[in-house]
Amino acid sequence: MIWEIYSYRELLGQLVLRDIRIRYKQAIMGFAWALLMPLLIVAAGCLVKIALAHASGGNVDLPRVAGMSIKALGWAFFAGSIGFAANSLVSNMALVTKVYFPRELFPFSAVITQWIDTCVGGGFLLVLLAFFANISISVEWLWAVPVVLLLVAMTTTVALLFSCANVFFRDVKYIVQIVLTFGIFFTPVFYEPELFGPHGSFIMMLNPLSPILEALRLAIIEKHNLLLPVITEGHDGLRFTTWHIGFLIYSAVISLGGFLWAWRYFHKMEFVFAEYV
Repeated sequence: MIWEIYSYRELLGQLVLRDIRIRYKQAIMGFAWALLMPLLIVAAGCLVKIALAHASGGNVDLPRVAGMSIKALGWAFFAGSIGFAANSLVSNMALVTKVYFPRELFPFSAVITQWIDTCVGGGFLLVLLAFFANISISVEWLWAVPVVLLLVAMTTTVALLFSCANVFFRDVKYIVQIVLTFGIFFTPVFYEPELFGPHGSFIMMLNPLSPILEALRLAIIEKHNLLLPVITEGHDGLRFTTWHIGFLIYSAVISLGGFLWAWRYFHKMEFVFAEYV
């Protein structure tokens, strides 16, 4: 399968260019649309942070807002990729039914296209954080490289599964809408897991996307070595662990193992796609 993707790498590049042209063709804002989704999520998160600060009688914590911004960027990449990838096969039925090539090129191109958008938004966000939150580069930023790769693997896994399922069950697109609409509330983007206490934070981290986003926040904003645990003291004086490298290992197993399984399953099913599309 890897060799087949390599053989069709030029077609993959053309699909990515096509998706970019379609997304921004005759668009007034152009590439500024790549900044809109992360900025909207950050703005919504800021409103939540301000509301929580007023309710508790405290001030808005700027580092927490910066951490929320980093996690919002990761969520925007995940949500945008799934949104485009889920319908990628059905919307290209003319190609799927007439010409043979690896069908996984469609969800792959959706993820790569969204990754380009995310890089544009990420560069803009880092500039803002450098000016307004005094975020500077540190050696802990190196953790972002494997963490981002896990995020891409997790996103591609879900993209392969949803795009494949949407061929056989057309109501999958409604499930995708529900996941993208309400999934952000079950993922610690607007808040930190420790707000739910020792048991609630552990349950929150069972979402395999949660440790990845938390790792990005800790490495980039908190400049924390992810090998070291983070201990938090609750309101009742009870101390509990909110971060452990085991959380990231758990996400890595699901991301990488899930990607290999989803790709293999997709490859087995792609030979009957033309009958159902």
